[in-house]
Amino acid sequence: MQSANVDFNMEEKDGLYHFYAKKKGEIKKVDEPVVCSISNISVDQGLTYVISSDKLGAGDDKLGAMLMKSFIYSLTEITEKPGTVIFLNSGVKLTTEGSDVLDSLKKLEELGTEILSCGTCLDFYGLKEKLVVGSVTNMYTIVEKMNATKTIKI
Repeated sequence: MQSANVDFNMEEKDGLYHFYAKKKGEIKKVDEPVVCSISNISVDQGLTYVISSDKLGAGDDKLGAMLMKSFIYSLTEITEKPGTVIFLNSGVKLTTEGSDVLDSLKKLEELGTEILSCGTCLDFYGLKEKLVVGSVTNMYTIVEKMNATKTIKI
């Protein structure tokens, strides 16, 4: 990668990415490396959320939808992101066209969280062709993920 007379280089060491920039024709000796943190975001591959409704909690549907939107957004803001978020039953409506949480789910996916929607559920609601974020999965994979990780049901 090159820009504005600067050579860029990147390498991975011990799970960290190191970026180097050097102005062409200029060599400076630096006694200690300069470290900058791009982000302190991490993904906990051992944590799975299972969301089985498009609303959070029981009671008023409008409030439940607001709470779910806030919950999904909050997942994008916390430092320790879940490794996987699985959507079941009416929860699959959150990953399809028209959902109010698509931007948050896309951001979560970009940050490294796996987004999975139950294929049987998408078929039941007629939404398989309207999936916008994540991928379609089956119950076998869902059970495997839940057995292999700490699982929180929402």
